[in-house]
Amino acid sequence: MTYSIVARDPESGQFGIAVQSHFLAVGAAVPSVMAGVGAVASQANLRIEYKDLGLKYLANGDSAGTALSKCLATDPNPEVRQVAIIDSVGNTAAHTGSACWNEASHYSKFGVSAQSNMVSSALIPEAMVNAFEKSTESFPFRLLAALDAAESLGGDLRGKQSAAILIAGDQEASEEHPALDLRVDNDAEPLVSLRKAVRLALAFAPMWRVIRGPACRGAAAPTNAETEEAIAVLQRAQTEYGVENLEPTFWLAVAKWRGNSQSEAEQLVSEIAKSNSGWTRLFQDVISR
Repeated sequence: MTYSIVARDPESGQFGIAVQSHFLAVGAAVPSVMAGVGAVASQANLRIEYKDLGLKYLANGDSAGTALSKCLATDPNPEVRQVAIIDSVGNTAAHTGSACWNEASHYSKFGVSAQSNMVSSALIPEAMVNAFEKSTESFPFRLLAALDAAESLGGDLRGKQSAAILIAGDQEASEEHPALDLRVDNDAEPLVSLRKAVRLALAFAPMWRVIRGPACRGAAAPTNAETEEAIAVLQRAQTEYGVENLEPTFWLAVAKWRGNSQSEAEQLVSEIAKSNSGWTRLFQDVISR
């Protein structure tokens, strides 16, 4: 009922899973990732226990292959399961049970594995891996490219409903490589909506630091350098990923106000308040503290 990809990004050390299915809230069921340890995707007639068990074995030092073997050994019905595991160095292991439905297959290489069942073609996993490896975009969009490749071959036999992406690094997430946990649970075009959510999350990643910093809050006035950096970050959040969201504009207004550009700030708030007057009330509350 699902197609998914698990991978490790050698540049950032992040692990990621992206998944799509014609089933409600696939992101709550299939993917599991642990920073510095690895990732597990459990699907078909999924066994939720595989996720915790797989990560437990990896955390104890087992390779992907050993962890998978141990998981299968605990399962009374492995023939109906499909599962893929990637370990901390990028080794992969996958299992597609003989009783999985309709063109079930997987394609695994070092650093990446794709798997699918109840889909239109057994070629989908290899196409997903090829798309992932050929993409020159950042890690999240490489994972999304794999989902698009699966869909281009027909995807889930029943159509589309939900999708998710889960990314964690082997160290503290950075603004350049943020952790992601995004789900589209019930949507006519889940891959389109998931891509929009990823763009928004990446645009917001550097924004959180400046809206929590002196340029946007606190009793002390910000320095000129702090204000200039905040304005640059917030303006980039508005444009860099092509997102449509008023949050960066609001905090840009706050930063300009605290940086002694009150007339510009008021103009920005006036514009966004045309869609919702609550922005004006919130602005007054934020700048008064």
